Amino acid sequence: MRILGHGYPDVALSGARVLITGAGRGIGRATAELFAAKGSEVVIADVDVEAAQEAAGAIGGKAYELDVRSRGQWDKVIADLGHVDVLVNNAGVMPAGPFLDEPDVVGQATMDINVWGLIHGMRAVAPGMVERGRGHIVNVASLAGKIPLPGLAVYNASKFAAVGLSAATRLEFAPQGVSVSCVMPSAVRTRLSSGMALGHGMPTVDPEDVAAAILRTVATRKGEVAVPNYLGPIDIALAAAPERAVRLVRRLVDGDRALHPADEKVRAEYEEQVRSIS
Repeated sequence: MRILGHGYPDVALSGARVLITGAGRGIGRATAELFAAKGSEVVIADVDVEAAQEAAGAIGGKAYELDVRSRGQWDKVIADLGHVDVLVNNAGVMPAGPFLDEPDVVGQATMDINVWGLIHGMRAVAPGMVERGRGHIVNVASLAGKIPLPGLAVYNASKFAAVGLSAATRLEFAPQGVSVSCVMPSAVRTRLSSGMALGHGMPTVDPEDVAAAILRTVATRKGEVAVPNYLGPIDIALAAAPERAVRLVRRLVDGDRALHPADEKVRAEYEEQVRSIS
């Protein structure tokens, strides 16, 4: 088995079993298509089983219904699959609006999906990886896990948690040959950002850009990856910058846009979808 840098055993893409959550659409689906094109055995898991089946059918993969909040459902999927070489924890939600206006059930769902979904997935999959002495886990977080934004308070909290979870488990699993990477996109053109103003100073990427970054981590095993990658040093600079300077940058890029959707009707439809799964 070829050994990559960082002391992690290589996971060959051809024939590797890759489990991707939230893969019925958006970043997850783009990632599934990319791994499939590399010859991987792709498993698409999504709470929307019809979307999962359609996506799996398009690439010759396998589909499972999976609500990432349920450890029991995770265990059933893994029991049926057996081993997993690469886990991509991608499923997530992004409700937006004033913190005090957000219903408790929406905030709870955000933490359950964006944080506990990762925890359940890692606890279901990682033991097998540790036993075999190899494996790779990718947690899809967000640059909102580094940079706070008004209107996204609980989402920020969930993504800060995802970044910290990834960093700590990376240290724990490294001696067993299992790597953990955290991919942190800026705004992405998916339904999570539907109705919100994109561009206008805010770097915006496509699902395919994030998928490419996820795929690269299998080779690099890098701990944190920003998308676009030039934003990596910027988040460090913003964290250390004086508050007055940060406020100026926020004004220049319309940092309050999460409080004021560009299309309130479209945004409301997405928010209702989040409430329906709460």
